[in-house]
Amino acid sequence: MLIFGLGVFYFTIARGMFYCRNCRGDRPYRHRSGRRFFTLFFIPVIPLNKTGEHVQCTTCKTRYVVSVLQAPTAAETQSSILHGTRAMVGLMLRTGGMDDIAARKVAVEVVIAAGAQDYDDDKLTADLGLSMDAARQDITRLGGQLRAETRERYLTEAIRVALADGPLTENERGTAEMIAADLGMTKAQALGVITMSGQDASQN
Repeated sequence: MLIFGLGVFYFTIARGMFYCRNCRGDRPYRHRSGRRFFTLFFIPVIPLNKTGEHVQCTTCKTRYVVSVLQAPTAAETQSSILHGTRAMVGLMLRTGGMDDIAARKVAVEVVIAAGAQDYDDDKLTADLGLSMDAARQDITRLGGQLRAETRERYLTEAIRVALADGPLTENERGTAEMIAADLGMTKAQALGVITMSGQDASQN
């Protein structure tokens, strides 16, 4: 007796790492494509129409639409945060207190707080050699990872580096405004942060 019918079969077309919202962390995935087959004795024999694609977490087996792969992984996000923070403090130091001990100390503290526990003054010196274009690209990538209120916090930290050796100079203010623009902040937001940071410093 012949047993025939229709069945959907999935084939893995790619593998990699992605951020799984269900696992709340980076996990391996498989990108799968489905196709309907005419089956004979439950064996796919004749390929018919495609049924679509999905991404499946290999850990929890949750399925997602393929666009989930456009989101950065947690590792990529952390990398953007570290590179962007290092670029911000580097630009601010190069504008004003590159050789000031207090400013350099605050710069190192800011980067360590961002997650680089092994960051030190030697690595800060190396970062000061980063080109302007490369630094601004890193800051732009950082801004793309942050919410509006978090961007303000990062700008505040950059300004704190500038204030470590005294009040903001016009050049430092210009750098703060440039950093704010690269983070994706409006001029009004930048002005508010710069003004409040200056007021806080004057009260200490």
